[in-house]
Amino acid sequence: MEWRDWELFCEVVEHGGFTAAARVLGHPKSSLSAAVQRLEANLGLRLIERTTRHLRLTDVGETIYRKVRPLFAALHDTHNEALAMSSAVAGTLRIKAPYEFGAHHAGPVACAVMSRYPELAIRIDVEHDIVNPVAENYDIVFAMLEAPLPSAGIVIRRVFTLERGLFAAPALLEKFGEPRTLEELKTLPLLTGPSDPPWAITAPGGAVEHLTVDRARLTSSNAHVRLQAALAGHGVLRVTASYTRAAVAAGQLRRLLPDHACEPLNVHALLPARQFVPAKVRCFLDAMEAHARGDPEAYIRP
Repeated sequence: MEWRDWELFCEVVEHGGFTAAARVLGHPKSSLSAAVQRLEANLGLRLIERTTRHLRLTDVGETIYRKVRPLFAALHDTHNEALAMSSAVAGTLRIKAPYEFGAHHAGPVACAVMSRYPELAIRIDVEHDIVNPVAENYDIVFAMLEAPLPSAGIVIRRVFTLERGLFAAPALLEKFGEPRTLEELKTLPLLTGPSDPPWAITAPGGAVEHLTVDRARLTSSNAHVRLQAALAGHGVLRVTASYTRAAVAAGQLRRLLPDHACEPLNVHALLPARQFVPAKVRCFLDAMEAHARGDPEAYIRP
């Protein structure tokens, strides 16, 4: 009996089709199709009805999937726990992160960690939506505190607190004038994320004001899209200072109200709740903490 065919059948169903499963698993679509065909031939049953638009399980396929999928999930959990007992940093580390954090923090750390551990492969999916790492089979999901966090079967670990600032292009400031107060800032167009609450801004004297963002000029969950709009002079961008460092140095953006403080961006790592944390996860989170302390060499030293 070829158990791998059973598992690939479950993967195809879980991801909604052969194409999506092939993309996630890194396998040719043809090999997944062949695995399901072999399984159907061995069982003498039709498990999947194939159409040009979508995949549909037969009644018997639905029954088999519901019974078999938990078995493979338990097997993977056991495998991961066994690996966690080892000190070897190897295998595949699956990470999900928002674009801004993934590109400017998780990405550089991943490159350094891979240089240190040649047996480790890393997959980073850069998306804004927060998911449960258990349900989506991630080792680490990086999430911002501004959005609700899932709670079932996970451990939440704080990793980063990132300084944020307000930035705008010289062209925008020539048109509207550079704001010297929060009242003047309110007259400028804003570039926001779809889940942004009112921006909390602390004045030099300690008073906190909340800038409403419901009439933004552009709204996007992708920080790079908002950065492009800011560079084009379409509005004021609130973002981590590290994300705009190059643009500020090149004179393409200017920091506004530098004596005011934006609420920092808190980043948490969501981990599956396990008795043992795999060595690859411990290694990556230690590297992230070293990166946050400004000690990038700490996580690449033997």
